[in-house]
Amino acid sequence: MIEIEFYSGINGLCGFEASGHALGSEAGENVICAFVSSACLMAANTVTEIIGLDADAQSDDGYLKLMILENASPAQDILNGFRLHMTELAKDYPANIKVIYRRCNNA
Repeated sequence: MIEIEFYSGINGLCGFEASGHALGSEAGENVICAFVSSACLMAANTVTEIIGLDADAQSDDGYLKLMILENASPAQDILNGFRLHMTELAKDYPANIKVIYRRCNNA
């Protein structure tokens, strides 16, 4: 199961953490994992490299975390679009993807 946790604060979303694997196919052949991985990387890269926000970004096999360390207002459209995309994928693949909402530590 892939779990995607979205963190929100007083100014909207401030980050996300995705972990796990969608089961059902051999490693490297699972399109659900590919959907989620690609969307996570696009969101994280857009926030850090295109918008240029300071963030704690970590990745490993089956894991990606992005926590914005400054005012996250400029990233709201990207993060909300990513959240919508993951929520819709979770509706289509409820046995493989779970979306969770949490508060940021500073909110």
